[in-house]
Amino acid sequence: MTKKINMSTKYDSTAVEAGQYQNWLDEKVFKPSGNKKAKPYSIVLPPPNVTGKLHLGHAWDTTLQDMLIRQKRMQGYDTLWVPGMDHAGIATQAKVEAKLQEQGISRYDLGRKKFVQKVWEWKDDYAATIKKQWAKLGLSLDYGHERFTLDKGFSKAVRKVFVDLYNKGLIYRGKYIINWDPKARTALSDIEVNYKNDKGAFYHVKYPFADGTTFNGKNYIEVATTRPETMMGDSGIAVNPDDERYKDIVGKKVIVPLINREVPIVADYYVDKDFGTGIVKMTPAHDPNDFQVGKRHHLAQINTMNQDATMNENAGKYEGMDRFKARKAMVSDLKKKGLIIKIDPIVHAVGHSQRTGVQVEARLSTQWFVKMKPLAKMAIDNQKGDDAVHFHPERFEHTFLQWMENAHDWVISRQLWWGHQIPAWYNKKTGKVYVGEHAPSDIENWKQDPDVLDTWFSSGLWPFATLGWPDTNSEDYKRYFPTSTLITGYDIIFFWVARMIFQSLDFTGKRPFKDVLLHGLIRDEQGRKMSKSLGNGIDPMDVIKNYGADALRWFLSNGTTAGQDVRFSYDKIKSAWNFINKIWNASRYVIMNLGDMDKPELPDKSEWDLSDRWILSRLNWVVNHVTKKYDEYDFGEAGRALYDFIWNDFCDWYIEMSKAKLNGDDERNKRNTQNVLAYVLDQILRLLQPVMPFVTNKIWHIMPHEGKELALAKYPVDHPEFNDPKAESDANSLIELIKAVRNIRSEANAKMASAVDILIKTKDDKIKEIFENNKDYIQRFCHPQKLEIGSNVKAPKLAMTSVITGAEINIPLAELVNIDDEIKRLNKEVDKFTFEVQRAEKKLANKGFVAHAPENLVKEEKQKQTDNQTKLNAAKQRLDAIKKQK
Repeated sequence: MTKKINMSTKYDSTAVEAGQYQNWLDEKVFKPSGNKKAKPYSIVLPPPNVTGKLHLGHAWDTTLQDMLIRQKRMQGYDTLWVPGMDHAGIATQAKVEAKLQEQGISRYDLGRKKFVQKVWEWKDDYAATIKKQWAKLGLSLDYGHERFTLDKGFSKAVRKVFVDLYNKGLIYRGKYIINWDPKARTALSDIEVNYKNDKGAFYHVKYPFADGTTFNGKNYIEVATTRPETMMGDSGIAVNPDDERYKDIVGKKVIVPLINREVPIVADYYVDKDFGTGIVKMTPAHDPNDFQVGKRHHLAQINTMNQDATMNENAGKYEGMDRFKARKAMVSDLKKKGLIIKIDPIVHAVGHSQRTGVQVEARLSTQWFVKMKPLAKMAIDNQKGDDAVHFHPERFEHTFLQWMENAHDWVISRQLWWGHQIPAWYNKKTGKVYVGEHAPSDIENWKQDPDVLDTWFSSGLWPFATLGWPDTNSEDYKRYFPTSTLITGYDIIFFWVARMIFQSLDFTGKRPFKDVLLHGLIRDEQGRKMSKSLGNGIDPMDVIKNYGADALRWFLSNGTTAGQDVRFSYDKIKSAWNFINKIWNASRYVIMNLGDMDKPELPDKSEWDLSDRWILSRLNWVVNHVTKKYDEYDFGEAGRALYDFIWNDFCDWYIEMSKAKLNGDDERNKRNTQNVLAYVLDQILRLLQPVMPFVTNKIWHIMPHEGKELALAKYPVDHPEFNDPKAESDANSLIELIKAVRNIRSEANAKMASAVDILIKTKDDKIKEIFENNKDYIQRFCHPQKLEIGSNVKAPKLAMTSVITGAEINIPLAELVNIDDEIKRLNKEVDKFTFEVQRAEKKLANKGFVAHAPENLVKEEKQKQTDNQTKLNAAKQRLDAIKKQK
């Protein structure tokens, strides 16, 4: 008799999730265990920017992190998952400035102090929103350890790192060509520049000789440029010293059009003599390569633009014009003066600011830099030792090393107000520079550098500064650093992962994390990157509202292949919801049939029947497989194994097999079945808890259990005594038989309720014994009117036939079956088994596969070949027999 329970007949994610997260916080479920004997396991959350709400990418990598933390917590580790957020200098300041601009206010109207106060208000609003989203996702973060990249402790760490690098000679201040964002009015590092194809042109311009020299019958040289607006900054012309065409004009001077400045022609190997005319104008203040050539030849550095990319006083009559308007005006004037030879339209890659989207300018500027060569060498050398960071997938280690080997000095100063202000002061009288963790005592005589540090400079300290560093005696630092695993997108290897590695090695002498798992991007169903312009973005909170957090988490984890992009699909979200609904209803059935059970206790092994031995053996396989796949970060394969076991083995078969026993008169058998059902369901809930925390916890609290929260229950472990290959083989034969009978009934339109004769011709005594011993299941699932099992069973003339491993099934259905249709069906069977046999033969003939594939795979393939050959022979024999009888 079933009992009444408070479970709806349909999974309702809103009702299931309500109140659970707050309860976990109240119960302090997410806190470290405090068990010093337990092995520590720590993750630092990649801090989201306080520029807006979380997107699907955040949902993806936080779900994977949560799965690991939850699993390790259940496995008895002392876990710590550190939450936090990043101040995101340029991005956040740009957002706040845009908001102020809508009110007709600029940051300069407010002044630095009031503007920064406005940004803090923005930060507080969005931090609150992000924390609500973390809760909706079910993230088991320890909020007692929450950090922000501008909090006091973090600021202390940042200042120490800057000062120490400066004192070691690894930070310097210099005048170099840098990438400049004219909208944000700040410097950018190389990796903050995105290149995209823009329409442009090569403008071929006449540069007359200053002394009237003629060259090739002309009194000018032809210079091609894509940026005529920078001509006012030209201070030289360069040719290749090996270019015979121009050896006679090296040392001559030409006149820069529109400005009438005399500049020298120099010889430098930078110039590619085979590109274009082989003559290049030199603008040292507006091009990084020209800057280097200019230094070698002592050419003047003339900056012609203001910080906002308008032309400055060095641009003559074009002063005050926007750079692109100035280009048009200059080209127009060159045409009027007859100095334009031709204009060739081109499409070329142009750098754009990653943050504001505007075209970047190469600009001569005094900035602070980090010397990368010694730091990069340290990171490269570390990958050769025992303390190396393990990249997953491995191919990304090559990406990391390649970038480190070619890293340029890193410009770390930003012309912003929001961020870590550089701890450098300049004496108001002498200009002397003081760098220190604290301001000079006579502060009235000093002025602090107004710039702030690149966001990545501070977030690069995240794994150790969040744990108390520079206090190396901090309990958290000593226990949880280095951290265990970092999970983030492959698109920020250079921005963040690399910087954490070399900064950690330099300041702690240790790697920041043992493993780094890099996932891809989430794209739309068409494979496009999600963006505002395409309008194809998906808000994870909308998905949770409609389908629940567990469905979103299942989709994000189950579709995961390390390093690969994922396509978002509502169909897959709906499939995830259907799977949860299946679990919900299966659990409802089990719980309704548990009677007055206090807690599940497996009966003695001697009392297990075939279905019990089979499901427990399958359970043990899935426990070991999922645990192994988690350790390998192969969450997709772990999910597939869980899905198949739960949906097919447990729900479709074991639960169905249990019904006859639960409804029978044998009370002992019934009790045993209840306990096996409850035990397997309990283990399933534990296995699923890391990925589906809400629904599993809800079900677990309804069924008999021990302990307060499922998140603190023990994770399933290996039970060697459950392994039973014979039970699995026997049950598989039985399941194959039942499926075959059902397929025959389906093809013949014979309802399951209608009794039919089932004649099973067995190939050997072993298979006969399996079917004889399990007649009860055959009776229940196949509904035979007459059941014959044996090697001498003869098939009638008109029958539906199916060949399975070790047996041939015949069902006489003369009144339902057309013999010609049966011949067609058997022909299809022959074709199917022929294909499978040939496929296996081809695979096993491949010497590479046999030599390098795991032994179990080769063995499995050989077994498939044998089985399919047997089935093929039987299908051919049956086909021949029917043809003869026709």
